[in-house]
Amino acid sequence: MPYKVILKRGEERRIAAGHPWVYANEVARIEGKDKNGSLAAVHSFDGRYLGRGYLNHASKILVRIFLRGNEEDGKELYHARIHAANSYRKSLGYENSYRAVFGESDGLPALIVDKFGDYLSVQLLSLGVYLRKKTIVEALVEEFAPKGIYERSDVAVRKKEGLEEETGVLYGDVPDSVFIEENGLKMAVDIKRGQKTGYFLDQKENRFAIRRYARGNVLDCFCNSGGFSLNAALSAKSVTALDISPRALETVKLSAAQNGIGNIQTVCGDAFDLLRAYHARKETFDLVVLDPPAFCKSAAEIPDALKGYADINLLGMKLVSPGGFLATCSCSHYVSFAAFEKMLTETARRSGRRVSVVETRSQAPDHPCLLSAEETRYLKFFILRVL
Repeated sequence: MPYKVILKRGEERRIAAGHPWVYANEVARIEGKDKNGSLAAVHSFDGRYLGRGYLNHASKILVRIFLRGNEEDGKELYHARIHAANSYRKSLGYENSYRAVFGESDGLPALIVDKFGDYLSVQLLSLGVYLRKKTIVEALVEEFAPKGIYERSDVAVRKKEGLEEETGVLYGDVPDSVFIEENGLKMAVDIKRGQKTGYFLDQKENRFAIRRYARGNVLDCFCNSGGFSLNAALSAKSVTALDISPRALETVKLSAAQNGIGNIQTVCGDAFDLLRAYHARKETFDLVVLDPPAFCKSAAEIPDALKGYADINLLGMKLVSPGGFLATCSCSHYVSFAAFEKMLTETARRSGRRVSVVETRSQAPDHPCLLSAEETRYLKFFILRVL
């Protein structure tokens, strides 16, 4: 007998409004018996049907709803939703590289698909989609006809689903690195070993946006594979690309050489330490870019994360030449736009500089946000002028 999940009284409001997650502590009882990872129907306390999704007893997110009507789970549904997601991106002009499926926002919770030229990088982040890996791969092959599909399910969130981290080729052949086209540049992507799916596609438009502010000398902190560095190098005098990973810096050099860019120097080390060293030497830059990894992995870590963001942004502001710019961001959904902006306001006061907001941006349009699920709007990006 299929699972039937009945919520506690009043817990249906968020879910009825379109949020796909049902937390275990919101459930009054579970009826029926089926395999873990199978479909479960979710009902309000008074019996109103809310939708169906895959159930996982090992996760705090007990059910991830993706069926609101009478749709049938299976290859046809996956192909239809993947096709719809891909068609949306293509309608916006995305061709070579983009996020083709963005989980909940595309009606496929916990499934991430990034397109890198002729190759796909996939994350299966819940038990439900993991058990349907074969079906998903078949649908992806039909939609994209890729040369290869690589799984990058080597993320900590899998452990919360009772799953081990996994990587490997799911279809065809996948080389160690590929080149994609982004903003008129050829960028090297390490699909197998790069962070997350191999490359951060969500900053594409933001990387292009900093070209107008990149003059004189630029410092790109936490540069990773160099997306901001290469875009800045097209209009700046010089760019210093800083990262703690030697492998990431080799990717920066590879991309720079591929584009004939010679005004980027790489520096390997801890960003906090190096920024303090620059400040001690009274060095300044006309543009400082701060694109750190998420400082916050849970709500309990928000206070410490804000302290970390304040420290790095204070150092960044102090290193900006008068009239120059600071591009700064946070990719943690636990830190809200309001909290991040408040932190920047307080940090500007502490810096003793006069700071104004020039642009406020978010993730690229191939990472659409569900208004009913604030977790899908995670990237905060501010361009500040520092006087």
